[in-house]
Amino acid sequence: MQALRWHGVKDLRVDTVEAPTAHKGQVKIRIEACGICGSDLHEYVAGPIFIPEGAPHPLTKEQAPIVMGHEFSGQIVEVGEGVSRLQVGDRVVVEPVFSCGQCPNCKQGKYNLCEKMGFLGLAGGGGGFSEYVAVDEHMVHRIPDSLSYEQGALVEPSAVALYAVRSSQFKVGDRAVVFGTGPIGLLVIEALKASGASQIYAVELSEERRSKAEELGAIGLNPAKLNVVEEIHRLTGGGADVSFEVTGVPVVLNQAIQSAKTSGQIMIVSIFEREASLHPNQIVFQEKNITGVIGYRNVFPAVISLMQQGYFPAEKLVTKRIALADVVEEGFEQLLKEKNQIKILVSPQPK
Repeated sequence: MQALRWHGVKDLRVDTVEAPTAHKGQVKIRIEACGICGSDLHEYVAGPIFIPEGAPHPLTKEQAPIVMGHEFSGQIVEVGEGVSRLQVGDRVVVEPVFSCGQCPNCKQGKYNLCEKMGFLGLAGGGGGFSEYVAVDEHMVHRIPDSLSYEQGALVEPSAVALYAVRSSQFKVGDRAVVFGTGPIGLLVIEALKASGASQIYAVELSEERRSKAEELGAIGLNPAKLNVVEEIHRLTGGGADVSFEVTGVPVVLNQAIQSAKTSGQIMIVSIFEREASLHPNQIVFQEKNITGVIGYRNVFPAVISLMQQGYFPAEKLVTKRIALADVVEEGFEQLLKEKNQIKILVSPQPK
């Protein structure tokens, strides 16, 4: 079968690899749609970050080159021995978190903080940029017939957003600001809407992405034309209840901190490629708190339920659909060049 593999920085190749089989406790999935994630872009331009290189991952026992892709949906075509909850024909999405089950965090149920944690499609185990993948039964969630495969491919990134909001001190009626309205930032806006935000401010340089945030119900702010920190304080009468940093840009982190109210919270949702400096006094003097989140846990069913109610709409967020053969030039490179692109979905199946 054909699969996109990471060989190194700016070195992604569509290779011919052996198709997987469903071993004991696994199901084999025919992949219908897979989204290109910001994490995938980080690996492309600045990796390896999550990808194991030089030594195998402790759980998958794999290292580069590995198959990429972790935002995907598909249909089960084969069921391995011992699988009882799923069957051939089920429409599904995969929660792509590998965890050991034995470390202190896993024993507390915090499997996304596993000491050996990895993501399918980044740490090995196959990936969504391929025709088929075989995964353990416990990682698989059914999706209803009312949701398209395109919508299903948005479950994973939407889970990141919903988990970030759930993990914050945000309460119904609060005011929030989202710095960065790429795919995850836009999904955070959706999660805030579903959680009862009274006002959502979206800080974004790109006119296209800012307009998309406004289309989803946020109040757009252009940091090139105004002092967004002062404007947020003016609009809110003292600062946002919760500020979400979704850019991974050091200077923006400081803006997010300054935009939160006294005793407010800053949620870091993005992955940073380099260190960010900040002055601790801007935290101490106003008793603000900063929290980071990675991935998600125990939110896929809630995301699927919210999608059935119309949240996280694929028709507003998917801007391009491409074939696997075109994934590098028409996918990764286009996302780096074109800020009007939001979510690009890849169809791995041959025409």
